[in-house]
Amino acid sequence: MGQLNDILSKASDIVWGIPLLVLLVGTGLYLTIRLGFLQFHSMGYALKLSFSKKGQDKKSDGDISHYQALTTAMAATIGTGNIAGVATAVVLGGPGAVFWMWITALVGMATKYAEALLAVKYRVQSKDGTMSGGPMYYLEKGLNAKWLGVLFALFGAIAAFGIGNMVQSNSVSDVLASNFNVHGAVTGIVLAVLAGLVIIGGIKSIGKVTAFFVPIMAALYLIGGLIILFVNFDLVPAALGLIFTDAFTGNAVAGGAIGAVIRYGVARGVFSNEAGLGSAPIAAAAAKTDYPARQALVSMTQVLIDTIIVCSVTGITIVMAGSEFFAGGYDGADLTSAAFGHFLGDFGSYIVAFGLVFFAFSTLLGWSYYGEKCFNYLTNERGLFIYRVVFIGLIFVGAVAQLKTVWVFADVMNGLMAFPNLIGLLGLSGIVVAETKRFSSVAKEERRKAS
Repeated sequence: MGQLNDILSKASDIVWGIPLLVLLVGTGLYLTIRLGFLQFHSMGYALKLSFSKKGQDKKSDGDISHYQALTTAMAATIGTGNIAGVATAVVLGGPGAVFWMWITALVGMATKYAEALLAVKYRVQSKDGTMSGGPMYYLEKGLNAKWLGVLFALFGAIAAFGIGNMVQSNSVSDVLASNFNVHGAVTGIVLAVLAGLVIIGGIKSIGKVTAFFVPIMAALYLIGGLIILFVNFDLVPAALGLIFTDAFTGNAVAGGAIGAVIRYGVARGVFSNEAGLGSAPIAAAAAKTDYPARQALVSMTQVLIDTIIVCSVTGITIVMAGSEFFAGGYDGADLTSAAFGHFLGDFGSYIVAFGLVFFAFSTLLGWSYYGEKCFNYLTNERGLFIYRVVFIGLIFVGAVAQLKTVWVFADVMNGLMAFPNLIGLLGLSGIVVAETKRFSSVAKEERRKAS
């Protein structure tokens, strides 16, 4: 098993190496320029579409509202990356990694926009009447490259069992065992039952639960972090200063290794918001919407909330706690817990513990939908019930097993999803621009009436 771990770790280093990170950021920058920096001048309008009642489309084709599609995608992305991923980036790359997470998010908004637009444009109606879409469909129907769609679906279906399932239930099990001495088997049974009740109902059930659940879980975590920032506001300027200076020097932890600062900042930023990986557009395709660009604007806000807001609270808090924490042997969720505990005592540690539990559970729900849509594409919509049963069963397995090998293997699959997806985004960028222009007059008129 140790030899397999070594092989998979090397494979992960190759897949998540400099070429993929450059391709991810480069695609986002290219789309940003082609779309006229849309994420900056249209964010206010996008937020209104996402969260106002008037912005929800109830008449167009689709299964769930704009807001439910957004929260389903956020359920899958607001997870361990926001707590453990940020901490790991600071440990391995230094405080400056937070800055590069922000840069990745800023260009990643354009990537997320393009993914969602193409997912809606090329979506199809499944045999059960629900919508199916995502990279596999726009690769096949838009780029005329079904083989790339098959590759994406294969990688996505496998990754769902690891990153989106067993790794999450294992994280919950570890947190509850260390903080409250709850046995892993108990955690596994409860998680499997709760998730199963939601998953069996399909996307409409998942959408309803995440629409209620995601805002609450994110708000609770953010409130804890914001209390720390406001009460200790005198430490914030120095923390931000260190983040910005270390972003270009790498001196704080990485010994001047600026490459490490950028690499881990970009990698963990992508791990947090998944922009470019092709997962979130699968949820976007289910939205009720009259124009692909409308849902694309909604999906774009996910990156803002996930990385610019939630990850920033985590990162700034860790840097404020001091180098004795982020350079003192802590890592992952333990570092975030220690930083919150430093400022709020046991209450701070509990905030992180409960945040990780709820974030991981929501990721289970979001990725169950991603995985089944990839599976349906590969099997022509056969065997869905079996897939759901296996997915629910593996939740229990994850809670009681040691998962280092599964984590690394799923991490490789997760990274491999990005390659065919990014090829599709670059190849279909002209379609993205054309659809954006088609919607622009409609958006201008709606803004005029709202002003």
